[in-house]
Amino acid sequence: MNICLYCYALLEKPLTWSNWLTIEANSVLCETCAAKLKIISGKRCEVCSRAWNGAICSDCQQWRQLGENIEGNYSIYYYNETMRDLITQWKFRGDYVLREVFRKDLQRAFEKQFASITPSIAAVPIPLSKNRMQERGFNQSLALAEMLDIPVKHALGRNSGEKQAKKNRKSRLKRGNPFFITEALQQPALIVDDIYTTGTTVRQAAQQLKLHGCPAVYSLTVARS
Repeated sequence: MNICLYCYALLEKPLTWSNWLTIEANSVLCETCAAKLKIISGKRCEVCSRAWNGAICSDCQQWRQLGENIEGNYSIYYYNETMRDLITQWKFRGDYVLREVFRKDLQRAFEKQFASITPSIAAVPIPLSKNRMQERGFNQSLALAEMLDIPVKHALGRNSGEKQAKKNRKSRLKRGNPFFITEALQQPALIVDDIYTTGTTVRQAAQQLKLHGCPAVYSLTVARS
């Protein structure tokens, strides 16, 4: 007997010839909760996945002037109220199993956007500081990266600092680079993380990777705020 991982309602699926004769992965959300998660559709910025009518949004144009470090980010969902609450419950309340909500769409997005780069590409999770890891008990970025069928490289470390969620856009853009290299990569890297906000985090991580020989850095994120 399955329940929705978000609202805990009973998942009831009627028995039909189609689902009896075919092997299909169990749904992890009820129809009501699944409908609240909105996949990004329509035109988007080619670099950051922001909903945008042109090719490159104004933010990414500014990043190019400052010096771009990523080839591109692909995000799956809009960061709406339900997604924000879901990620909060997952990360900060320690409900690890909620990562299963993202599995199918994360794997589909990877196959669509990045599979052509395999087998040379490696997943690089955004690291947590030691203090943050002790508080949370798991790294959400690593939890996502491990759902992709590619090697995972722990190429980055992170210094302790204030939580990104507490910083506004201006503070995020001004902060120094918190990351340091632990393993030089001579292959394309795919940074995997939960939320793309200003793009500062993935670009700072990419900067360290590229300074130490990584030829190309992409990112795959669950949601775009």
